[in-house]
Amino acid sequence: MLRITQCTLCDALCGLEVEISDHRVGRIQGDAANPLSRGYLCPKAVGIGELHHDPDRLRSPMRRRGDQWEPIGWPEAFRIAREGLTRLREAHGPDALGLYAGNPNVHNLGAILALPLLFSGLDTRNRYSASSADQLPHMLAAHGMFGHQFLMPVPDLERTRLLIIVGANPAVSNGSIMTAPGIPRRLREITERGGRVIVLDPRRTETARLADTHHFVRPGSDALLFLGMLETIFAEELESKAAWRGYTDGLPQLRDLVQPFPAERVADTVGLPADTIRTLARQLASTPQAALYGRIGICTQRFGGLAAWLLYALNLVTGHLDRPGGLMFSAPAVDFLGITRMVGLQGSHDRWRSRGSALPEFGGELPVSALADEMETPGPRQIRALITVAGNPARSVPNSSRLERALGELDFMVSIDPYLNETTRHAHLILPPTSRAEQDHYGIATQAFAVRNTAHFTSALLRPDHDALHDWQILATLARDLGQHRGDLSGHLGAWAARGLLAFGPRTVLDLALRLGPYGWAFPPLARGLKGRRRPGGLKLADLQYAPHGLDLGPLTPCLPDRLFTANRRVQLAPGAITADLPRLEAHLREEIRCADTRAAEAHGPLLLIGRRHLSSNNSWMHNLASLNKGRDRCTLLVHPADAGARNIEDGALVDIQSKVGRLTVHAQVSDEVMAGVVSLPHGWGHAAPGTRLEVANAHAGVNANTLTDEAAADPLSGNAALSGEAVTVRAHPSPA
Repeated sequence: MLRITQCTLCDALCGLEVEISDHRVGRIQGDAANPLSRGYLCPKAVGIGELHHDPDRLRSPMRRRGDQWEPIGWPEAFRIAREGLTRLREAHGPDALGLYAGNPNVHNLGAILALPLLFSGLDTRNRYSASSADQLPHMLAAHGMFGHQFLMPVPDLERTRLLIIVGANPAVSNGSIMTAPGIPRRLREITERGGRVIVLDPRRTETARLADTHHFVRPGSDALLFLGMLETIFAEELESKAAWRGYTDGLPQLRDLVQPFPAERVADTVGLPADTIRTLARQLASTPQAALYGRIGICTQRFGGLAAWLLYALNLVTGHLDRPGGLMFSAPAVDFLGITRMVGLQGSHDRWRSRGSALPEFGGELPVSALADEMETPGPRQIRALITVAGNPARSVPNSSRLERALGELDFMVSIDPYLNETTRHAHLILPPTSRAEQDHYGIATQAFAVRNTAHFTSALLRPDHDALHDWQILATLARDLGQHRGDLSGHLGAWAARGLLAFGPRTVLDLALRLGPYGWAFPPLARGLKGRRRPGGLKLADLQYAPHGLDLGPLTPCLPDRLFTANRRVQLAPGAITADLPRLEAHLREEIRCADTRAAEAHGPLLLIGRRHLSSNNSWMHNLASLNKGRDRCTLLVHPADAGARNIEDGALVDIQSKVGRLTVHAQVSDEVMAGVVSLPHGWGHAAPGTRLEVANAHAGVNANTLTDEAAADPLSGNAALSGEAVTVRAHPSPA
């Protein structure tokens, strides 16, 4: 039987055609009729079936006794979880409970609806997610400038004629805060209509190979690059005279703030000639349909908050924000922004701080860089119990060796996860959900960042086993039990909401959200700035069920200032909380200039470490699939030939890498793919830990790059982990005697 569905393994939402036979997932290919992906699929798509049939995937709750695991039933599992969590809450207060939510929750309809209920049920300040090891700077900039943490613009790839990509590799990530399957085809289409693609990255990435031009830039220098471009814009009076001035505050302040950072002053630190920086600024300003896009590389560094803000500011000042061909805002059928604002998730910043590292809260969460410290430091608010949901922080957060030690000392730990991995092996209880093949899907979060407005609902490919539970059922049950046990009004309301989700399910919630959305039957108070887009009769779930390939709702359209969530409905171009961090960048630049000559003379000095990922890899959780681990070893250290020669390192030889917090031994891959002075190691590896059940992953273990990254190096403005730009020493591994 042929089924039409969509991939739920990353942000791209690729449409798929899947053959189902005898309750097994068979051949998978791209759905050419899908209006967003148009037949594209990447190698990860085959993982849907392989994940479901993986013999290592847990099928029933597991309780740990010492170093042994035993299967138990769901009633007993929920009782153990409720009793363990409430015992520690009553003894030490609500902040003794912590929660970590991993990246896969973003691609899970049920989990994204149920997680806020569990947040409410726990009533703790110790909430963490993968966001602060990923995109938090973009969220901070969106909150400060546009009034909502999820109002993040995306490039209008269908109409742009100049795309400048900084610190992003969408040909591998399929977008990432830019839902855009089929990036190679989309980049070709830009050049076919006479446009250009320029990539700036410390590595000649897969995306860079598809571009017209690639420039190497030093890791962590993006904020200075953007300041040099902005100074050029203002000095040469290239700023746009477009209508955005009517709804923007802070232009004079921004002009004054960028004056100390001309291209000539920042060039050496950025690694680009001043003329190149000025040319990039002129090209951006003079091209009518242009977009500057930056992603993981500009976020996971010590100045990520400033870099994300300056990227948005550059697009706005040059007249490319909310304009066709520039950075635009999606109009999703489910108004994720309106819903999150209604439940208090519009965003917040610095309402409290972590106890030891003093990193700021954002959106009700603390940064993951503070997680180990909050578990280890005694006193009020110390985490004594932790819930992890679809995440592997033992491999994804900085200085993960310290975090693993802290996990082993917890009084109680519950993991909602299908695998016994490097994190969940420390849990006392594992609650495994159904597989992705057994779940309905609608991309509530990822549709909010799509480069074309579409809507696509797909029902589960396979019927779950009779005793299996979905993520949302597990999360809502925990939320109900914890909420009603608290006894206060907030707890009772949360328990009531959890009961509602358990009774009606995600489909009912989705149907209501569609009806209240911008294409629904009545003007919703949620869909701010999305008026006049309604379909005849209104969009509802039944319409999507009768449209298996999804519905095309049209290209991105301008929506400002109506879409803004700021108090005065104006863009804040120079938010005080963000601009206050510029003196720290100024001090860094002065130090870089002072040390430039010394650094150039150090042939054997420190190198800067960056990460990378592969098209067949998606963080750590898909490394247990044999079809995605074929071919040569991908977990190698890329070293530039000049750096390798200075250290007597041969291609394929073992090298020792050492940072401030850790040390690794790995095979070197000598290549001019990275710029001199930079080395690259992929993230998410480091398997074969004792007590895990990951046969394939353990056979292709690799090394854990986050053994080297320093949790103390987090961006103090946003709190985001600085996973890029870590100074490391690299030496040839001693030969055996």
